[in-house]
Amino acid sequence: MQVHEVFGIQPAIREHSYIDRGNLDRAFAKLLERKQTHIAIRGASKSGKSWLRQRVLDNPIVVQCRFQYTTMDIYRDALARLEIRLELEQTTANKWGGKVSATGEAGFKLIAKVQGGGEANYAHETSVKDKPVGKDTTDLEFIAALIRESGRTLVIEDFHYLPEAEQRKFAFDLKTLWDYHTFIVVVGVWISENMLITLNPDLSDRIEELSISWSQQELCQVLNKGCNVLGMRMKQAVATLLSEISYGSVGLLQKLTLRLIDDELGFVEGASPGTEILIDQVGKVPDAAMHVADQLNQLYQTFARRVSDGIRKRKNATGIYAHTMAVIMDADDAVLTNGFNSKDIFAIANARQSRIQLPNLRSVLTKFAELQVDADGRGLVLAYDSQYEMVSVVDRQLLLYRRFATVKWPWEDIISEEGDKAESYAGDDVVQ
Repeated sequence: MQVHEVFGIQPAIREHSYIDRGNLDRAFAKLLERKQTHIAIRGASKSGKSWLRQRVLDNPIVVQCRFQYTTMDIYRDALARLEIRLELEQTTANKWGGKVSATGEAGFKLIAKVQGGGEANYAHETSVKDKPVGKDTTDLEFIAALIRESGRTLVIEDFHYLPEAEQRKFAFDLKTLWDYHTFIVVVGVWISENMLITLNPDLSDRIEELSISWSQQELCQVLNKGCNVLGMRMKQAVATLLSEISYGSVGLLQKLTLRLIDDELGFVEGASPGTEILIDQVGKVPDAAMHVADQLNQLYQTFARRVSDGIRKRKNATGIYAHTMAVIMDADDAVLTNGFNSKDIFAIANARQSRIQLPNLRSVLTKFAELQVDADGRGLVLAYDSQYEMVSVVDRQLLLYRRFATVKWPWEDIISEEGDKAESYAGDDVVQ
């Protein structure tokens, strides 16, 4: 068996090095079988959330959130996967109006079934091609029924990309969907436990949260299982260092291990029957890490350019953004992993530049996401939880990158350029 069949990152699950960490597979499966609550799965990027979902849940309706997505975008995308189009014809601050229409045979049959007719003889009937809808509980019931009658589970990936106002709206919709016996799986990255219940206390007892986090010991179990399949034995010092620099990311561990065994040590295949390959060259681990960091260079330099370009457009807050980024990116790994409190960020930033004020810095943090994402609304690296006023790293690969790559971040140049200009610290104002 070849090493890349056991280790590495692929959309398909690496069964030979997959472990059911903390019996999460079993816990997730039991919650799905009960059909009594919504399920929230939280964990850092590449922590195995998608593999858990793929391994346990068959044929879900998957909606991938993007920055500035709305609750309506979620419903629109979900119905589209059922061959049903949701078209908005009017929207206001409090309600919307529009219609749903079938775009394929499956959609025709599903609408007919929910409306009370049979599946037969409805595929070409105009009476089921369109149904007016508007944002009230009756219409949400209809959308819920379409999802429920499809026999598939709606999974919302990357929920953390939604603006906080939309997260709150959807948290309230979740309560209504629960009333209609339509249970949703929400997947994302957030620091605080039971974040959705915080957004809507009515979800208490209506949602169960599964947290995916990895200890170094559990990551070592992944290494041991994969190496056993390959007829290899990895020395504890090697496994410990690999797990340490993976920062709790099983995906990053997979990537580093493949690079170490296949590329740095040159073992393309497992051991021959009756033999054993010893993986004991701990000095090769940093070489593998440096290569992975080099591969990540374009990703994070693009992130840095995008952020610095956004900072320069903040007419009266350029200095606040630049100093804040510098403070965050200089923070310890543990601080960024567990959450960096805004008051602690302010204390360091204010010591660097006394013109920075706490209210302005908090305002800056709420707008961090829009600086980071690309034109498609993806690429979030750092997230801000305004409820707990904490910044955390969404993409743990950043921690490896800055440890093994020599980096000069562009906001340091902005700090030098802005100096002590009063207008750079007055408050946030975007240059048009």
